[in-house]
Amino acid sequence: MPTFEELVAEGSAVPAAGWDFSWFDGRASEERPPWGYARLLGERMAALAGVPGAAALDLQTGGGEVLATIPAGPPALVATESWPPNVEVARRNLARLGARVVPLGDEYGDLPFGDATFDLIVSRHPVGVRWDEVARVLKPGGTYLSQDVGHRTVAELYEFMMGPQPESDEPNREPKWSVLAAEQAGLTVVDLREFRGRMEFHDIAAVVYFLRKVIWTVPDFSVDAYRDQLRRLHERIETAGPFVATSVRFLIEAIKKS
Repeated sequence: MPTFEELVAEGSAVPAAGWDFSWFDGRASEERPPWGYARLLGERMAALAGVPGAAALDLQTGGGEVLATIPAGPPALVATESWPPNVEVARRNLARLGARVVPLGDEYGDLPFGDATFDLIVSRHPVGVRWDEVARVLKPGGTYLSQDVGHRTVAELYEFMMGPQPESDEPNREPKWSVLAAEQAGLTVVDLREFRGRMEFHDIAAVVYFLRKVIWTVPDFSVDAYRDQLRRLHERIETAGPFVATSVRFLIEAIKKS
């Protein structure tokens, strides 16, 4: 059986660029929301395929792994990404679709596109949403669709590492605040669904890799800084079995009135 140090070294060595989570197979698991975001994405994109002048935008595409699963896209397909290591990964993954990948310096900055450019804007797990910019670059009648990470997702893990965290009066990831922001930007929310699912981490290598990859979970994470907590968690998994956390997701769809 691998030692603590061997597992930590293994989790530290896996490349963290992109959003391919296949390494976790057999080492961590997560229940998925019933609505099937990738399926919805594929259907919406395929509906625009062959439509003259149609355009779609994937915000914060990561390495383009989810967008790359669509069967077909509109004549103009664009993706944005702000983390430099992901940009080239996304370009490789999306080459088949002829998508243009646009690097952004800031997820919260203005979008470098003209007014009323896109029929469809999508995003899976955005770090943040500039609803005013989404509304600006959507065409009248256009749709925004995203699956967001909900408030206190994986709280069991980050509080194990950092201790209890203070609540916020207006947490960034509460669906009600997304609805309010969308409506204030002039969009109409037509669908909102929430889901809470089970996550399991089967060894400390999976925990280390997860915290390196999903960097906002423990923002200052490094193995050296959190070695004591990692060792305690390793011992807990060894004696009690998988570490269980809660995955929180919500789907939101909004349209820009004609």
